[in-house]
Amino acid sequence: MSVTEQQVLDSLRGVEDPDLQRDIVSLGFVKDVRIAGGEVDFTIELTTPACPMKDRLKTEAEARVRSLPGVTAARARMTASVRSRGGPGKQSIPGVKNLLAVGAGKGGVGKSTIAANLAVALQQRGAQVGLIDADVYGPNIPQMLGIDGAPGVSQDGTRMKPPAAYGVKVISMGMLVPRDQAVIWRGPMLHSAVQQFLRDVDWGELDYLVVDLPPGTGDVSLSLAQSAPVAGAVLVTTPQGISVSDVRKAVGMFRQLNIPVLGVVENMSYFQCGHCRERTEIFGHGGGAALAQDLAIPFLGEIPIDTGLRAGGDQGVPVVVSAPESPAAQALVEVAGRLAAQISIQAERALRIVAKA
Repeated sequence: MSVTEQQVLDSLRGVEDPDLQRDIVSLGFVKDVRIAGGEVDFTIELTTPACPMKDRLKTEAEARVRSLPGVTAARARMTASVRSRGGPGKQSIPGVKNLLAVGAGKGGVGKSTIAANLAVALQQRGAQVGLIDADVYGPNIPQMLGIDGAPGVSQDGTRMKPPAAYGVKVISMGMLVPRDQAVIWRGPMLHSAVQQFLRDVDWGELDYLVVDLPPGTGDVSLSLAQSAPVAGAVLVTTPQGISVSDVRKAVGMFRQLNIPVLGVVENMSYFQCGHCRERTEIFGHGGGAALAQDLAIPFLGEIPIDTGLRAGGDQGVPVVVSAPESPAAQALVEVAGRLAAQISIQAERALRIVAKA
């Protein structure tokens, strides 16, 4: 007797997404079930191509279906459709599903390096990604990604066409002013720049638009929050107490702006000798994890001190591209996966709230 589609679905109800804490059938992930004799093919459509649990879900789903009487083969095709998590009362950006802010309480913690590598890591996992360098006074992203040219113009002549690096579309004030020219602007002009980067750029279809914010809690962060629905914020710190203290203030700012804090990343967490493998915690250790626990926000991971990170920024090649097997690159890819999972969690929560309303 041949297995039925209902039996397949019932077996898959035992597979739970550990982040969303519901089974993949009730989440609507299972699609296109096809049965031919004893062979069963089906699709699992996740909420992000960067899902860190993708391989585990595939293995478990295939095993459960294969265990059904009469099934000789089970094959799951893994796809993804990123869900959008926005905010009420704000105009969305056409084509952009999730706007993601990367900030820090103070400068010098490697925020732009983290933002650039996370954007590229998400793209490497199959997402469509854009990156706004909103650090108007210190726009370093073009150098970090090796971009020398200026933006183009869209076909209708009304918007800027962002150049791309490593598959990521990028816009920055560093592309619009001479390299040695300082930007000396007050608040209203900063607000105008944020608006232009959001509205006057032809972003196309993006799963994630990452915004590298200036350090601190100033005008640009406020303008971003007022201008568009922000899916959430990631905060970068070093283990040092003074950096952690400043990040605590940044968390307070985002909460006042009703922007979910998706997590904390601890950069420069430790140094591991390339010869003896001895680990040295130059700036201390654990400040980011302790902060996350204290404020009840996710800890996304720790990034070691790595000369490849510095060299990549100077040479325009992110470490996730130049040295993908290095500890720093692997840590960044893991953080990107956890970040994508947190965005999916926020989107699922928003859907539940709408459903209850």
